[in-house]
Amino acid sequence: MASYVLVPGMLHGAWWYRPLTEGLRAAGHEVYPVTLTGVSERGHLNNAVVDLDTHVQDVVGLLEAERLTDVVLVGHSYGGMVLSGVADRVPERVGALVYADAFVPRDGESAYRIVNEVWKQRYLAGAAAGGGVTVVGSNPALDPRATVHPVASLLQPIALTGAADAVTRRVYIHAERFEDSPLLETFDRLRDDPAWTVHTLPVGHDLIREAPEEFLKIALTAAG
Repeated sequence: MASYVLVPGMLHGAWWYRPLTEGLRAAGHEVYPVTLTGVSERGHLNNAVVDLDTHVQDVVGLLEAERLTDVVLVGHSYGGMVLSGVADRVPERVGALVYADAFVPRDGESAYRIVNEVWKQRYLAGAAAGGGVTVVGSNPALDPRATVHPVASLLQPIALTGAADAVTRRVYIHAERFEDSPLLETFDRLRDDPAWTVHTLPVGHDLIREAPEEFLKIALTAAG
């Protein structure tokens, strides 16, 4: 039995992972889907100081409180920023990293710095709609539970020491039909790196909705 901690992307909560959560639990694993501070049903906790460090601490605190070790961390989209911070802070608790069409930042990078110009403009428009404190999702295809996201978490550069290099099981899932994807440079950087296992799926960014079975299979193999 493995322990999985699932970190959602921007605007989304633990509910986004419901199909994966159910599949992993049916396979006998412990699963902890997370809603980050200031997001979705925890949107009432949002303020100008909720940043990437806050979200990293959300997950580190969970690992410590539940006394979890050899954890499989799964992160979607923005959740990859959080995964990288957690693995750097407590590598001794992490057994594997699964980045699901997610950011894989280098030291000093922020989500805003990584994204392409199309997404920079979307971030700016969303932040303007949220008064500069929150990003408001404007895509009508979004789940109605996807409400706001803390602006500061997208702007804060991540500080990495290299400690996460101790985590040798690293998986990346590339969604090749994600229109205007801000993650193509990340995919290009990782796909030929022998330290990574890279999967490409013929779907868009919403992996849970478009490829639930494939996502589950990849997550299960990451447990080793």
